Order: sequence, then C-alpha cells, then structure tokens
Amino acid sequence: MPGAISRRTILKAGGTLLLSVFPVLPASAAQILAVRVWPAADYTRVTLENDSDLKVTHFTVPDPQRLVVDIEGLELNPTLKSLVAKIQSGDPYIKQVRVGQNRPNVVRLVFDLKEEIKPQVFTLAPVGNYKHRLIFDLYPVKAVDPIAAMIEKGEWSRADAPPGNPELPTPAPKPPLAATPPPVAATPPAATPALPAVVTPPVVVVVPPAQQPAPLPPAGPVLAQPAVPTPKPELPEPAPIRPDPPRVAAQKNDKGGKVVRMMTIALDPGHGGEDPGAIGASGTREKDIVLAIAKRLKFKLEEQPNMRVMLTRDGDYFVPLGVRVEKARKVQADLFVSIHADAFMLPTARGSSVFVLSEKGATSTAARWLANKENLADAIGGVNIQSHDKQIASVLLDLSTTAQINDSMKLGKAVLGEISGIAKLHKGSVEQAGFAVLKAPDIPSILIETAFISNPEEEAKLRDNGYQDQIAAAITKGIKRYFAANPPLAKGRQT
Repeated sequence: MPGAISRRTILKAGGTLLLSVFPVLPASAAQILAVRVWPAADYTRVTLENDSDLKVTHFTVPDPQRLVVDIEGLELNPTLKSLVAKIQSGDPYIKQVRVGQNRPNVVRLVFDLKEEIKPQVFTLAPVGNYKHRLIFDLYPVKAVDPIAAMIEKGEWSRADAPPGNPELPTPAPKPPLAATPPPVAATPPAATPALPAVVTPPVVVVVPPAQQPAPLPPAGPVLAQPAVPTPKPELPEPAPIRPDPPRVAAQKNDKGGKVVRMMTIALDPGHGGEDPGAIGASGTREKDIVLAIAKRLKFKLEEQPNMRVMLTRDGDYFVPLGVRVEKARKVQADLFVSIHADAFMLPTARGSSVFVLSEKGATSTAARWLANKENLADAIGGVNIQSHDKQIASVLLDLSTTAQINDSMKLGKAVLGEISGIAKLHKGSVEQAGFAVLKAPDIPSILIETAFISNPEEEAKLRDNGYQDQIAAAITKGIKRYFAANPPLAKGRQT
C-alpha cells in the first residue's frame, strides 16, 4: 500500500500470526511556552522557553542589518507570534522582529537590527522553574565600556580614567548638555537630580608633613595652591565656565602626606533578567527590590564630596557573575558591594546579614546554603558556556588574597554596625562563605542580605520606600566609616 503503511508488527496469538498495519503518525512538534525580551545597553536578550530541545541555524545579512533564525521541529503558535509585540521602540539593537512558517516544521524569525551586532545563539537545559530555553543574545560589535558609559553620562572625566584604558572614545565636539545617554532598560528615580554634564577631574596633591611647627610661615614658595585661584601664564587657555565641581576629600598616604582623589564604588544589584532571584509570598521579586535599593544607595553616595558609583546593572537584565566582577575591576573600584534580599527554607528566617569571602569554608550552615544558592545565578540567568570569556571566567577562580579578605571584613563590620541601628540582624557578626561574586582579588568586597524576602513581614518592609531609604542610608554611613578609618592610596600606587 504505497504511502499508507509506515510499519508492520507481527504478533503471535494462539499460534496464529497476525499482521498489524499502522498509518503514518506525524511527530509531535515542540511547543513554545513563553517568550521574553530583555533590552539593555550591554546587550539585548530574547528567550524562547519550550518543552523540548530545538535545532537552530542562524546567519546575519547586511544592508540592512538582519539576523535570520530557522528553528526546526516547530509549528507557529500564538505564543511565538506574541514576540512581535514584545519588541520595545527603545530597544538599543532591535527595530522589529518578523515571525513566519518558513516551510513545514520550520519557523523563521527575522530580526531587523539598528546596528551591526555579534549574535550568540544557544540552548539551556531545564533548571529551576524553567523548561528548555533557546537564547538569542545580541551584543554590539564594540562592547560597552563601563568607563566610557560613565563619561557619556558625565559621571567621570577622561582625565580621571584609570591607566590602561587607551581606547576610550573621544567625545564628539557638541554642547555637553545636549548629550544623549545610551538607551537603557530602566532610568533612575525621578527624584534623583541630573548630574552635571561636565565634571572637573579630581586633582592629586601630595603635601609632605611639616618637619616642625613654626610660629611664622617659612620663606620661600608655598607648597599648595591658594584657596582662591589666580591666573597662571602656563595655562594654554582660560577654563570655561562650569558648574561647581564635586568636592574631593583628602586622605593621608603611608608617608604622612595627603592624597586627594575620588573614590569609586561598584554597586552590584543581584540577579536580573532571566534570573528573578528569590520571590516572596506576595510575588515580590528580589531582582526588583535590590535594583531599587541600589539606585537609592547610588544617589546617597554621590551626594558625598568624594564618591562616585558604577552600577553593574542599571535595569532588568542578566549579568553573569564574572562580568559583574570584571566591570568593577575595569573602573578600578575601591569597593564592591553586592546587594541581595534572599529567601530561606523556613519563612520564619529574618534579619539582615553581611558576608565576605571565605578561604576555608562557610562560617555557618546558613551561610553555605545562601552562597550555594547565589552561585547558581549563572545557571538560572543563562550563561553561554561555550563562548564564555575565559579571562572573565578566571576571575571566579580563588585568586583573592588574605589582605583583600581582611579589608573586606573591616568594610563588612562598618556596614553591619550601621545596619544594626535600623534593622534586626540575622547574626550579630560578619559571616563568610564562598560567594563567587566576591572573588575580585584586588577589591574589598561584601555581600549584603538586606532582609529575607521569604519572611512575609520582611517582604512588606522591602517593598516600603521608607525602609529602602533607611537601608541605603545605613550602608552609606558604613562606607563612610570604613573610608575614614582606611583611606585608600592614590590610584597610581595600586597594583
């Protein structure tokens, strides 16, 4: 029977051979269960969650720039069609997406792009609450540099950029106030005042200590500039009129002189994008709470006379653990502060905690459990292991020094002491565990659990603007206390 018989089964029943004929049965097509889009300045991610592993081919087409993706074993369904409406007009890299049944059992996606991109297309096995995932990560050809981004926003002057960054772009000659920052997934709170577009670079001044006190100033040239600047003939041109520059604090160096410079703090709101973090009983997501707290903390720190802040993420998108650390190292951060609001197995667990890295193991069972849970972020958020930058991945090796951990303990104690004034503590001392995100070998690093989102009472507090503000204020005081007791050296002296 041509075309009608797919297989024959011979059965033996009571000595009689029976020929059973079955018609052709089409293989069941995979089903798309959900589609998600995460636009950000760093990259845009598109996720297709499905009930089975999919075979995918893709290629790019120039003039105009497009990414074409063919997915086999798939039939078009309403969920997949909804991807078209999920592309936002402010997406940095995607203009629009077209979805269609290219041929039987093959769906084609065409991404119309705003610029040339480097796509990464990969699949993820089921983990946590996710089924199989097909991931499209659209990276710009030239990766976003955190220092260049801060320069663009007016948060950093080129003269103050750390050494070893010769490829910083030269800003185009245009009015500073008309500069448009790159599009991001979220904007700071409306109450945050805009930073000045032009920032006077901080000046490093070393003042040797006086050999002995004298009632009258010695004759000869003065060692520091007078408080009121006077015209100097060596200046190539008069300085333009600018807003008042931020004040810069003076610290003592190891020779007794004074070092005047800005201090850079990397704030790391945990989770983001595909990784929601812990979820409270009322549906509160950890990734949203910690980003809100981090933005409040950034504002409070930058109100200080000598501090500026870099956020490892400023919107709802996923950042791998190693990339978080690498971003902090690129801006030569003086401190790294990771902010979380985790869950525990029991809803009765409550209180704030501060953690630093441990070389020898966790200081408690709870600390070990939390560290293991946080270290799953890359698996849940979705890292392309095959193309993961080996240099960035190496940051997660245990390269931290005893000195770095000791400095982290000092920072942790200062911050925990301030938090104890406004919140109940889970434990009265700084704890230690193997948190991967704290493994920067040259930056004092702490991880703050602001409260347990799994506790209904604390979940309500975490949603409260007043409590978020109190936590941000306490962390700010703790950081100020740490710097007062442990002033950093000049950047040029660091290795």
